[in-house]
Parts: sequence; C-alpha cells; structure tokens
Amino acid sequence: MRTDAQKIMITRKSKCIPLVLSSGASPKERKSFARLCALLEQAKFDVDKSLDHAFWITTAELGDLYNQPWLAAATHTVIDLVDQGWTVKTNKNEILLSPPDSHADRTTEKLRIRRQEHLRRDAQLRQPSVRRFVQSMERAHQHGNRLVSIFNLMRDGRELAEALVADPSGQKIIQPYVQIVDSSVRCELTGFNLHDIWRYFRHTWSNAYSTVPGRSMPILIRDAATEHHAVIGLAAISSPVVQIAERDKWMRWDTKQLIDSLESDPTESIAQWIARRIIKQRDEIYIMDLLRDGVLEPNDLKAPTQDVVARLKEDAERHRAKHHQGGPIRGVRNVESNTWVARAETDLFRSKRSALLAETLEIQSHLGVYFGARPSAASLRKAVADPKARTQIGRLVRRARGERVGTVVADLTVCGAVAPYNALAAGKLVGALAVSPAVLASYRAKYSRPSEIASAMAGRPIIREARLAFVGTTSLYGTGSSQYNRLFWPAETMGGSDDARMGFYKIGRSRSFGTSHFSDATVQALVRLSEQNGGLIRVNGVFGEGVSPRLRKVRLGLAALGWPADELLKHGRERILYGVPLVDNLRDYSLGIDEEPRYILDPEQRDSVDSIAQWWFERWARKRAAQERAQETMRQHRLVRPIRHGARVPLPSNEEISPIESACSAAQPSLRKNSKTSS
Repeated sequence: MRTDAQKIMITRKSKCIPLVLSSGASPKERKSFARLCALLEQAKFDVDKSLDHAFWITTAELGDLYNQPWLAAATHTVIDLVDQGWTVKTNKNEILLSPPDSHADRTTEKLRIRRQEHLRRDAQLRQPSVRRFVQSMERAHQHGNRLVSIFNLMRDGRELAEALVADPSGQKIIQPYVQIVDSSVRCELTGFNLHDIWRYFRHTWSNAYSTVPGRSMPILIRDAATEHHAVIGLAAISSPVVQIAERDKWMRWDTKQLIDSLESDPTESIAQWIARRIIKQRDEIYIMDLLRDGVLEPNDLKAPTQDVVARLKEDAERHRAKHHQGGPIRGVRNVESNTWVARAETDLFRSKRSALLAETLEIQSHLGVYFGARPSAASLRKAVADPKARTQIGRLVRRARGERVGTVVADLTVCGAVAPYNALAAGKLVGALAVSPAVLASYRAKYSRPSEIASAMAGRPIIREARLAFVGTTSLYGTGSSQYNRLFWPAETMGGSDDARMGFYKIGRSRSFGTSHFSDATVQALVRLSEQNGGLIRVNGVFGEGVSPRLRKVRLGLAALGWPADELLKHGRERILYGVPLVDNLRDYSLGIDEEPRYILDPEQRDSVDSIAQWWFERWARKRAAQERAQETMRQHRLVRPIRHGARVPLPSNEEISPIESACSAAQPSLRKNSKTSS
C-alpha cells in the first residue's frame, strides 16, 4: 500500500522546461548540446555518486568549451541540475528538463543534501592553501615553555566520559564560557590567532566554509575546566537574508500585513513615525553634487514635483550605466571608507542617492497632505483609505524594513558543538549562548560605528542601530533539526522575568530558492556568457552594489541563455526556519516606530553564562551523560596517536580516486559508444 507521500509524488505533475540555445549559439554548439542531453537521459540520480563535469564533457565530445561560451554555460548548468535529480528527455525536435519530485523518504533526502555538501566541502579541503592551513594548525609550535597544537584545544572523549561517570553533577567537569573572535587577538593559552582557531573547527562542518558579506561576528564556546580551554562549539552572528517572507510575516512587519493592521487600528504613534521617517530618509541623502549639477533645486525638497522626480530618476540611470561600464570600479574600491563625500560621489552611490531621493520625494508629495505638522490617528486612517497614499506608505515601510533588517535583525549562520561535547547535546548550549547577554553586548559594541553604506549615501558618518531584536536561523535539513527542536529556556537564566521563556520558535519553511545546487564552474560559465553577450548590467562584487552577488550572477547568466531563472533557481532544498525574539515590541522596535527596545532578557547582564550552562546540563547533558551509547560515542574521540577525533578536520586524500570518479570511469566505454550513435 502506498504512503500519502508516495501518492503525492505520483499525482504531482512536474513542469517541463524546454531547453533551447538561442540564436547566438552556433549550429555546432546546438548539435553538441543535443548530443550531451541525449547522454544525460541515461544518468540516474544516486545519493552516493555525483556527475563529473569533465567526464560528461569528454564523453559527449564537446571539444574546447572556452571558445564555445553558449555551450559551456548550458553544459555546466544542465549537468548540475541532473546531478540534483532533474531529468532530461530528448527527441528530434526538443529537449525537456523536469524538476525532481520531493523525496518521500526522509533518509534519502538527507543523504542527497549531505552528499551535495560533502562534495563541496571536500573539494575545498583539497585546495593547497586550505591543506597548508590545516596542517599548520596541527603542527606543534613553541608557546612559552611548551609545544602546543590545535589538538590541545580538543578534549579527549575517554577522559570526559570517565569524569562524568565519576561526578554526575558535572559542575566542575564542563565550565563553558563565551569568547568573541577578533582576528587581531591571540589565544593566551596556545598562541593561535582566535580566528584561525574558529576557522579550523569550522572546516569540520559538513558544508564548506565561506565568508559572509556584511556584518559577521564569530564566537567560540570554550571549556575552562580543561588545561588549554578546549573548544566546545562555534557560532557566528551575521547579516541576515534580506527577504524571507515567512520571517517577515512572523515578525508582523510584512508590508501588506502592516498596512492591513493600520486600516483596522490606526495609531498616532505610527502616524508620527511616518512623518519622521520621510524627513529622516530625505535628510540622510547627500545632495551637494545634485545641486551643483542642476539636477536639484533648493526648493525641490520642500515642494517636490513630478519633474524633479523624473530628473532624479534619469540621473540615477545615467550613473548606474557608468558604474556598470566597469571603469569606475577601481575608484569605488580605492576610496577609503571614512572619506564619505568622495565615496558618495562615485557613480555607484550617485546612482543610489538619486534613485532614493526620487522615491522619497515622490512619497513626500503624496503623503504630505496627510502627515503635516500634526500627524494623528485620524490622518493615518484617511491616508490608508486613499489608494495612492496607501501605496506610498507601503514603499516607506519596505524602505524602513530594508534599512533595519541588517541592523536589529541577524542570522545565526554557524551554530554547533564539536566532538566529544556534541554527544551531550552541546549544540543546544551553543544555540542558547549565541543569543545571551554577553553576545548581544559584544555585537552592540562592535557595530556602534558608522555604517559604510548609510554614511556613503549621506556623505557623513551615520551610525545605525546595533541593538538586536531578533536572531533567525535555519535547519540543515527540511525534515527536522534536533539541535533547535524544543530549544527553550527560562528567561530568568538571562536576567529576564521568572514567568517568561526564551528560545527558538519554528516560524515556517524557507522557499527552495538559491544557488546552492550550482557549482563554481557553472557560475563562471554563466558570468562569462553574460559578459560576452553584451549585458548592460554587471555584478562587480563591490560592497554597496547589492545583496547576494552569486545569485545575481547566476540570474544574469541564465537570462543570457534565455532559460527561466526563477524555475532553475529552485534547488529543492526546503529548510525549517527558526527565530529567537529578544524584545516584546518586536514589530514596532524593528521598524523604528519605537525608539527603545523592551528586552525579554537583561542585555547588560554579564554573569548569565553560568546559569545558562547549569540549565543546559540539567535539561540536556545529564541524561545523555548517563547513557551508555553516549559514553561510547565520547570514548571514540581519542587524542593518542594516531589521532582519531571528530573535532579534527577530515582532510581527503589527494591521491585516492573517489568512488564517484571510479563509477564514471566504469561507465565511460558504454556512454562513449552511445554518444557515437546519438551524433
């Protein structure tokens, strides 16, 4: 009897996408691509094997792809998609691509994702520079009068298990503390750079290590109960993904959701905020060069017209085109971050300023009649009833949300424990400590400084809010996350009320959209095609140009191919979204309606780590420590040579042939024979 999930898979009709190389491709490229797709029809999705690009390119006899940019982009893209379970069907006249059905088997889906992540991680660990880094950390060096290595920052699992058996209370066995990672600071006990310690253990994760643009604050959780303060786990608080519909609705600051609430409950405080927001948005735009160049007249700010809005939009487009021509890129990168006027007058920021001022003056011209000298709930009610004014309020809300999402909202981009502590559910300890008062205070101290983008827009230092109100994160798999499930604790452990609780709320599922299923070779081929095809828009990787450069590059390349980007960017990997609200007035403070946050915890408390650690041990670790299976798991992590320890980076051998390569080699003769037939 079929399960419900299997019935869904059977009844679901997959959308077929026709793959056609546009007229820019040569007849030879189109014929070669058809030959490749005929071969890929035979490829079967296997969680244990991956498609090797070089093998399929050679087997299909595609030749030198560098001189065939259309074929190169199409080839790498379709191989990546087939590798993720998409299927290709060909006949004489067309090639059809179908997305994979969701796996009914959770284990299969986990294996698929894990394989995808391990392939990229292992490819990274094979890079000579990464291997040298790992080996240098594992090599003993002199510190004080002793030889130390990264192994001194790992705890022997046998010792930990035996200590917990001898003292089940665990009070002196594990003594966690938070250490904020600063790349300029060295560990006093080992001499290692703190960021190098964090990076080494990050390489033990199942996915590849990468830097995060924008704000990022790595965190180490260490154990003062050991001689060298072994690493318990890692975390990182980083700039969030800007647009997550499920998160925005949960926070109640989604544009439509907010405006609908104003219709039923208009308030004076929000009316006043709208008036303040217009003035603030306008005054934080540098305009001296716009006045100098005649784009703007002084009176235009008081009584904006459609003519001045049009002039500003035209100016924005002109300077945007100049920026994307590529010449001024060096200028943007060479301007020092604290020379705000010079940075503001680059083509990139001139374009952004003119566009934003045009939008702001347009909003002002429509809303000024409602929010003049005395904004009130009554005027807000009238504005919401006016379709044009309602639209402008929506634009204002979106702009406010976009500004503050990266300042009062953050993502927990790294969170987990290393062996042998992970056998004690120490990932839950790391999750709680990552949003503790010590971390919030450090985050505020680190980012209470001029914002690069806001200051470049204003031509003067602008300090954005740095008091966090919400921290979000996602599970690795869409089928559940043992680390964040049921992760709640009494707010009083962090200085809050004794009748409140804090924790990771499940807020929805992420949309399966992104570039995680595209390899670097595919991205490079798509970028090259886009540039050679004469695209007017270029992704230069300049800070301030926009979010997610990789996503924008892939989208432009797929557009150059003429293939539907929105469909092909659906990678089929849903993840569970979690969020930790830190304040009671989440919506109003996050938007700036309320100027002060009402914290659930005490953000100034400095001694909360001990109480959090005690809560974690009693709630999670004590039971695990008493289980024979957990004890046996801990004992497997040994620091005697040869060192076999789960906290050691698993460097893959460069000499050994992977099972994937072996499988490709075994299949090569029959596929070559078929390629001759299909051609």
